Amino acid sequence: MKAIIAIDSLKGSLSSLQAGDAIREGILRVADGGEGTVEALTIGMGGELRTVTVTGPLGEKTQAQYGILADGVTAIVEMSAAAGITMVPDEKRNPLYTTTYGVGEMIRDAMGRGCRRFIVGIGGSATNDGGVGMLQALGYGMLDESGRQVSFGAQGLRELKSITDDNVIPELRDCSFRIACDVTNPLCGETGCSAVYGPQKGATLSMILQMDGWLKNYAKLAAAYNPKADREFPGTGAAGGLGFAFLGFTNAVLKSGINIVLDETKLEEYVKDADVVITGEGRLDAQTVMGKAPIGVAKIAKKYGKPVIAFAGCVTPDAVKCNEHGIDAFFPILRGVVTLQEAMDFANARKNMADTVEQVFRLMKI
Repeated sequence: MKAIIAIDSLKGSLSSLQAGDAIREGILRVADGGEGTVEALTIGMGGELRTVTVTGPLGEKTQAQYGILADGVTAIVEMSAAAGITMVPDEKRNPLYTTTYGVGEMIRDAMGRGCRRFIVGIGGSATNDGGVGMLQALGYGMLDESGRQVSFGAQGLRELKSITDDNVIPELRDCSFRIACDVTNPLCGETGCSAVYGPQKGATLSMILQMDGWLKNYAKLAAAYNPKADREFPGTGAAGGLGFAFLGFTNAVLKSGINIVLDETKLEEYVKDADVVITGEGRLDAQTVMGKAPIGVAKIAKKYGKPVIAFAGCVTPDAVKCNEHGIDAFFPILRGVVTLQEAMDFANARKNMADTVEQVFRLMKI
């Protein structure tokens, strides 16, 4: 039996690669003889991982990892490696001060190593700076009334008076960016980044109103620089406005994350010859059918009439909608009554995944 594994991460416990390894272990127990996108894609496509020192979301130095594929020109970057919300303790979360500067430093490092094609994931940010920090790292002048670079964080948007490109890294003009973006929020307004995502990043109501106003001013300056900088474009509000920065100041397109992954990995070519396709994520529910990874995988599998099994950390009653969208059967991996902390523990999650998969495949073998 040939099984193809294409599973999303179980956030907080297993990366995509770790979840895939656990599934493989469970299958091999039955067979005869036997956070992250960057890691899974890079290793799965024969590339190498690189660790670089960058500026973290609070302005401190931190280690961030990105991947360079075997072609030597494609880099895979996750903004959360340099500006992720999990990097900021709850008591320190405040989007007025968190920056995307480290994201630009990762890109700059990859450019220095010959990369000109970028795949960038922009989920899980701690920031609401409109991507200004990233642009500063790439050489853009995001200047206050005195001609100095504005401060890190959303507070820098308050200071912003002009934008210059005199010192932009020359190689940037030769680079293209495919931005993995699974939200459609605009930059500003009731469904913009400040209002929708600001609270989870530590913003109060008054901060939300201030940041939204500052972002509107930023959008005016950006539109004068580049008419492509459209604050209403779906996805420009992703990652605290980082989507807007990519669209307005780089050669970028925003696409569904799963579509990018499926394109890059050429999953369809593998699915054609599979006997069964395995997918999943941390939580299967009604939202899964709204373009999330497991459904993207299932759609490809069903083009070729392949059975699809999903495994998840937990499932909700409305997860039955997944059965209507190509997932033939799904299984939660929890095997007893435990606390959330125990369930998300790496060792427990890995064992639960492997043990559950083993039993499912024992039944299939029969």
